[in-house]
Amino acid sequence: MVTVGRIVRPHGLKGAVVVQPTSDFAAERFKAGSVLQWQRLGQPVPVKVVESRDFNGRFIVRLEGVTTIIEAETLRGLDLEVSEDARHQLKAGAYYMDELEGCEVVTDAGEVVGHVSSVDSTVGTPVLVVRGEAGEVLVPLAEEICRVVDPAGKRIVIDPPAGLIELNAKAATAASEPRERATRPERGGGVPARARERGPGTKSPE
Repeated sequence: MVTVGRIVRPHGLKGAVVVQPTSDFAAERFKAGSVLQWQRLGQPVPVKVVESRDFNGRFIVRLEGVTTIIEAETLRGLDLEVSEDARHQLKAGAYYMDELEGCEVVTDAGEVVGHVSSVDSTVGTPVLVVRGEAGEVLVPLAEEICRVVDPAGKRIVIDPPAGLIELNAKAATAASEPRERATRPERGGGVPARARERGPGTKSPE
């Protein structure tokens, strides 16, 4: 399963909740009629979206069967999920971030750098957080550096600038569970952009 949002808190008195999306396709995931699921006591529970609206980057969502603030309060902190096979097919050269996690990173000279532990997109340029014997290395996700990206083979070949491997830095924290975020190496300037799909209530890509 893939996490597409997290219920933050109740909203109002009639069972609506505020959802923090973790998907680049949030407008579609939370539209009326969509079926999501959450985990209760280790078991998946399907839930249908009755209605929703954009709320400053979050979504106010009413879910079928949830009609009071007391019921909504019990949902606080729950992750909303979809099955992995329900994800959108991305264009060539774009990848879901969790696809890159676990990939072995090697230089074009054959040196093993480590494995991708997460993708940090909290700042302007998405960065691969690579953990290996040298420590934690941050590798910008740019075509001029990441020469081969093969999620199926769990392998990324890089052509690192001088000093990149030696320059270890702390990475920003990232959630360990799969999330429906996508990214792609960008040509020129080394400034990758997340792959997004525009739709009602979504913001334009950064």
